[in-house]
Amino acid sequence: MRTVLPRPKKIDSDMWVDEAIWGHRLYDEQSPWLCFMEFLNVLNAEIHGQRAFEETTPNSLSYSPQWRLHLRNILFNNPQMAVINRQYKNDDHAKWEAWKEVMSDSAGLKEPDYSYLQSRFSTFEDFKDVADFLSSSTIEGENNKRWSSLFLFPFGPGCLYEDLNVKDNNNISQDRRFFARTGELLYLMLTRSTKGAELLPFFQQRVLQSETKYNRLVEALQPKSDLEHSTSIKRDGAYLPYSYLTEYQDLAEDWIQLFKCNIPNYDVIPHLINIMGIHMIIYSLNRAKEVIEDNQKTTFVLEIVSPKKTAVREISADSFIENNLLSRAAVERYINSVTQTDEWLRAINSNEPLEYRKVLQEHFSWPKKSKEDEFDHIETAEELLNALVENAINRHNQHLNKFHNVWSKEIGLASRRGSRRNRYAPHDLLLKSLVLCIVPNRMEFQDFLEELYRKYGFIIGDKQAKLYIESGRADQVAFSENALRLEQRLSSMGLLKRLSDACAYIENPFATRGGM
Repeated sequence: MRTVLPRPKKIDSDMWVDEAIWGHRLYDEQSPWLCFMEFLNVLNAEIHGQRAFEETTPNSLSYSPQWRLHLRNILFNNPQMAVINRQYKNDDHAKWEAWKEVMSDSAGLKEPDYSYLQSRFSTFEDFKDVADFLSSSTIEGENNKRWSSLFLFPFGPGCLYEDLNVKDNNNISQDRRFFARTGELLYLMLTRSTKGAELLPFFQQRVLQSETKYNRLVEALQPKSDLEHSTSIKRDGAYLPYSYLTEYQDLAEDWIQLFKCNIPNYDVIPHLINIMGIHMIIYSLNRAKEVIEDNQKTTFVLEIVSPKKTAVREISADSFIENNLLSRAAVERYINSVTQTDEWLRAINSNEPLEYRKVLQEHFSWPKKSKEDEFDHIETAEELLNALVENAINRHNQHLNKFHNVWSKEIGLASRRGSRRNRYAPHDLLLKSLVLCIVPNRMEFQDFLEELYRKYGFIIGDKQAKLYIESGRADQVAFSENALRLEQRLSSMGLLKRLSDACAYIENPFATRGGM
């Protein structure tokens, strides 16, 4: 295994197992979209601190996200706006006064003052129309989240704020359910990719541009004080185990390629998220395989959906299950590796339960001092180690064990459509994202299949499926037909042209020879 960076001095979690392998932390309830939003919060804060994509000391990230409670109350905690607009009809002044009265007890704000809005909007109805438009731009708006955990599409820096829990007594606390640090890990990966200086101008000019019309609309809903970047709040504690991995650079290079395509600024964001999702899944699987000492390339057998059940569908479902089991196997192997250390062998020779606990506390921060009494009845080293494995697996199953499953579906890599089992079956938007990343201008179809395999381990055609064909699990025809279905899909999407029976080309519709 690679050398792991020192873990934090202060550890709040029950144990240090998942974090040691994958970092703090990969979390299934934080969707790829919300991971990207958390990442933008970190990046925007670090831009204000003039240290974007810089890391002088490993895992020392400390940044200041924004709250923007005026904006969030207006957009997501404002049920009376439409009623007031109807009730007072042609009396604009009465509308403003009634609405400000209703909003005088806005959650999280001690003395809310919305008087600044009247000078920015000609009428109350104009204000309502802007608020309605922006609130309809909520990310994952169909999800049943509380108002303080709803997020705007990132039209610009004025849309960025952290996840909060605002209680009835106006107590405000950070919430780690939807901003669970996966975005912080993403930021650290890109910082360590050696490509940060190249990436930064793209984000500044295309994603975090404050002068866009939509960002100006968002800023019009906020008082001046909320638009000034506050540094009174500090968030730290992110931990990424490895100082450098090729996976970091691969992700950064794909994002750079996407930015170099001539895609409208807002339209590029879903593609950035899809490709980021692929790389985060690959990262999670590669770390597991490293722990269990599996040196084989991480692969995904992709079924291009067929109306009938095929051998490729079965192999794809098996491929999904095999990858899904890797993280649990890694947790068990990681813990059991302590039995090969000198400290453990000395503890065994001492035959003292206290010594076993000391070794496990040193390696895994388990059991916590406050919970040692729960394990006083365990006297043998084997029983104590088994108890740790059981506790670690139970904890792992709650979130990280679901990461591959949930994120594969979220980015459109996996599906159960037409089947009782999950398998890798890419959606159209993901296929388009892959074309934009891989094809600089145009590329021969077979070369495209080979590049998908080289970069991401995606197996679609017969040349990439050689192992499965030679083992007899499928014949060459099954994978050739699978590739043909992809060719037909891409053609229907306007991404492929066939020039002759032997020559088909993938075309990037947003290809540009220049830079940004």
